[in-house]
Amino acid sequence: MAEKTKIKTSIGGSALIEGVMMRGPKTTNVAVRMSDNSIYCEEVDFKSIAGDNKFFKLPFVRGFVSLIDSMRLSMKCLTLSADKAIEGGGEEEEPSKFEKWAMEKLGDKFYNVLMAGASVLGVLLAVVLFFWVPSVIFNGIAKVAPALDKGTVWRSVLEGILKIAIFLGYIIIVSRTPDMKRTFMYHGAEHKTIFCYENLEELTVENVRKYTRFHPRCGTSFMIIMLIVGIVIGLFITAKNPFLRAFIKILLLPVSCGIGYELIKLCAKYDNVFTRIVAAPGLMAQRITTIEPDDSMIEVAIAAIKPVIPKNGEDRI
Repeated sequence: MAEKTKIKTSIGGSALIEGVMMRGPKTTNVAVRMSDNSIYCEEVDFKSIAGDNKFFKLPFVRGFVSLIDSMRLSMKCLTLSADKAIEGGGEEEEPSKFEKWAMEKLGDKFYNVLMAGASVLGVLLAVVLFFWVPSVIFNGIAKVAPALDKGTVWRSVLEGILKIAIFLGYIIIVSRTPDMKRTFMYHGAEHKTIFCYENLEELTVENVRKYTRFHPRCGTSFMIIMLIVGIVIGLFITAKNPFLRAFIKILLLPVSCGIGYELIKLCAKYDNVFTRIVAAPGLMAQRITTIEPDDSMIEVAIAAIKPVIPKNGEDRI
């Protein structure tokens, strides 16, 4: 279809366990493939922490708010998706002694506490891997090659490369598991479906299938851009102690998020040499985080996007 007939939208999504979440300007919808092969759809009740606060919607501020919102929404949708995906899926596993004890003590709050605990551990692991470990590794390298420790340029660049390598390495490892492979296939279905809608084509499996699975407005691209922006920000951090350096970088995380978010929006809105260069690393990383889906996954993505499409075209950006 001709370029002039394309639209850019504010509709975005993410892959879930056997499903897809699509978020539009007004509503969020989850579609999940059930064990009986039917598709379950549900509108998700979700409100941004920004609310009506205009400050949280300012450029370079909205990026960090969007990241927090995305984490909250993802946890909510993942829980829903997991519950529905295993519903009616056969005999459940016998709970462990710890699970029985925890359920007796916490009752209905058990799974909420479990998810909160998993989230805290996930954040701590991310802090260790992406903020502390690269600094420790560089300090070790600097002892062997002291010339690298003169100034902040080499430190920032090498730490940034280590972060990207850790991120991609982790994604490659988890992508080998069957569950994550299917999740990445749903990720590909989500991207292809959004592209089909943006090209004003009817949302059918045949139409969706022909589009690329690489989309510039993607969480993977956002993460890669944030890591690259972090390299630039690291040039201004003179601390060498791994703990202090990690602490300062955490404090500056909203800055990385803010800049990265605005760059992602530019890449989604404009197509020129600058935006193609900015988008290129993220699009390459999507070769890992997206896999070509099968037709049944595309059907789920179509079911997820249809309820969030505004009737008045207000999603166009």
